Formats: sequence, C-alpha cells, structure tokens
Amino acid sequence: MFRKTAQNVPNLPIQTERVTSVLGPGINWHGDLHGTGGVRIEGPLEGEIDIRGLIVVGETGRVTCKEMKANTIIIAGAVRGSITAEKIEIRSTGRVWGDVVTVSFSTEEGAFLRGQVRMEDNVELSQEPGEEPETGVKSETPADANAETPAAEASE
Repeated sequence: MFRKTAQNVPNLPIQTERVTSVLGPGINWHGDLHGTGGVRIEGPLEGEIDIRGLIVVGETGRVTCKEMKANTIIIAGAVRGSITAEKIEIRSTGRVWGDVVTVSFSTEEGAFLRGQVRMEDNVELSQEPGEEPETGVKSETPADANAETPAAEASE
C-alpha cells in the first residue's frame, strides 16, 4: 500500500570520485600526501602527492611538488611540478608549470600550461595503497642473519 515501486525510483549515477578531505586556505602543508580518496587543496602545499582518486586544486590552492599523481586532477589554482593522471582538467583560472602525462586532457579558455603534454593510451600510476614499493634490494633482519651464521660455520 505504501511501498515505492522500482519504477518510481530514479536511476542516479553512482559518483565514483568525490572529495573526502579538504586542506583549507589556512593550512600550510609541508610534506607528502599518499592514500585513497579525494582531496581538495585550497592553501599552499609543498611535497609529493600520490592519491588513488580525485585531486582538486582550488583557486586559492598553490602546489609545489616534484610529481603529482592521481586518477583525476582538476586544477583551478597553481601547480609547479610534473603531473601524471588518467584525466586532467585545467580550469580558466588554473596555472601549471610542468610536464603532463595523461589519457584525457582538457582546458578551459584562459588556462595556462608551460610544459609538455604527452597523451598515452593508459598511464602507470604507482603501487596500490598499502603495497611496499619494490627497491630491488633485499634486506635481512638480524634474526635471519643469525639463522644463517651457524650453518655457514658448520660447512667450513
């Protein structure tokens, strides 16, 4: 009697990328950002950024980094550094000084980019969150080193 039928419920698109964290204009961030989710940057940030998700650099955002990586990056403020993302959008107030590697690239009239743009079929974003980067160097713990010592002495 009071049930809604499936026909009355609109099909809303599922939002896969959204902002979950905000660094406001009063926050001066010096350090790296790594993780999963979406972040909006409205103040000065100095450090590396590697996010699985969305990065929005607002009009008051000022990012200085060697490299910024994310699935989607929207820039309305200023970025100094290289950018790697699946999708990059530079808004009319956006300013970028650095090279860009992307699958999808768009700009609004008035946007500024000083650097090279390289379009790829897909981009390599770094490891998944929680994975350790491969360094090619195998380190031993002291317990492992001590376990091998008696066997080595026995063979001598």
